[in-house]
Amino acid sequence: MSSETNNSLHRREAIGSAFKAVGLAALGSSALEAQEQMNRNAPVPAKDNLKITKLETFLVKPRWLFLKIHTNAGIVGLGEPITEGRALTCAEAVKEVEPYLVGKDPRPVAKHWQAIYRHAFYRGGPILTSALSGIDQALWDIKGKALGVPVYELLGGPTRDRVRVYAHAGKPEQMKSLKAKGFTAFKTGVAKRRPARYIETPAEIEYARETFAELRQAMGKDVDIAIDFHGAISPATAKLLIHAYEPYQPMFIEEPCQAQNVDTMAEIARGTYLPIATGERLFTKWGFREVLEKKSATVLQPDMCHAGGITEVRLIAGMAEAYYADVAPHNPLGPISLAAGVQLSASIPNFLCQEQVSLGEGYLKQPFQVRDGYLDLPKGPGLGIELDENALADKIGHDWRNPESYDADDNSVVDW
Repeated sequence: MSSETNNSLHRREAIGSAFKAVGLAALGSSALEAQEQMNRNAPVPAKDNLKITKLETFLVKPRWLFLKIHTNAGIVGLGEPITEGRALTCAEAVKEVEPYLVGKDPRPVAKHWQAIYRHAFYRGGPILTSALSGIDQALWDIKGKALGVPVYELLGGPTRDRVRVYAHAGKPEQMKSLKAKGFTAFKTGVAKRRPARYIETPAEIEYARETFAELRQAMGKDVDIAIDFHGAISPATAKLLIHAYEPYQPMFIEEPCQAQNVDTMAEIARGTYLPIATGERLFTKWGFREVLEKKSATVLQPDMCHAGGITEVRLIAGMAEAYYADVAPHNPLGPISLAAGVQLSASIPNFLCQEQVSLGEGYLKQPFQVRDGYLDLPKGPGLGIELDENALADKIGHDWRNPESYDADDNSVVDW
């Protein structure tokens, strides 16, 4: 070692000693002191050995797949690595990743994300990215539990004190019941008396309009109601429907046409002042890039179980912020997915509203509670939830399949 290098090391040591001796005394709760305190209180200090021992998946009613990643310290991470209707396929995909993870430290989450995604060679797609998404959720859960802090603290701390959520409903009485339980935002579908046709009659357009008008009249103007076209409407009909809905100001129009039809969605977006939303069938930052560049949506809906997990959705949210777009995480799945979405939503500045279909009753020891349309931020470490194993006992296993829809007149296949 040269004398110059040696002197440089001595200078750094002297500076470090000076900060410890003088700086901490002067500043009190400095960053260094806070870090040392966190290390003392952490269940698993950063220097300690922590290894993944096994991955365990299990089917959960009604159509979910839960994941547990076990460690040698007894910490278990939770995730949902599911593509709806392909639960067994996703479970097998997780099993194929297990040899890579077992024996490794779970804490370098971003490195594991890169390895699982890039070493696949054939990258992405709904199955592999969904498997990665659930694994990523569980790794973040472990990291937060090991440090004794919620995941949102690891993402820079909360940007808000609570997270708004919306519920699904299609009839006035359903919305009124949910409003009485604390919800102030809802999502419904396009009212149809039969599966949508490529070119619709004026009568069907009018039926859809009148049905939504009834919802708006019943709920008043102080609630938000979004409409999901589910990508099952043709572009021409979507334009007619959006024009019909405009006087009632829906919160957003979701998937007005097939999500892969980005240019047409951009055309639709330019033809209305209503926000267009999309994202549940897009994967990773690369899938969302074209949507943002072509301005085909101003509300992005990445799914925590499909788009790449917490690691990737945080990057997608950053991309969206640069394009002045909001994020409304998609989630028609279980309470682990909701917990991951809440952690992410709490940490980003451009959050709109969080979808949910289950607050965790019958699945979690402490289900989420809606208050004035919002969920309080979880205070527990990791994802902030704990499964109720006793309540889950009668919900293990399912054989859920995607619905099959056919035209009533000629029996041709139609979107559902």
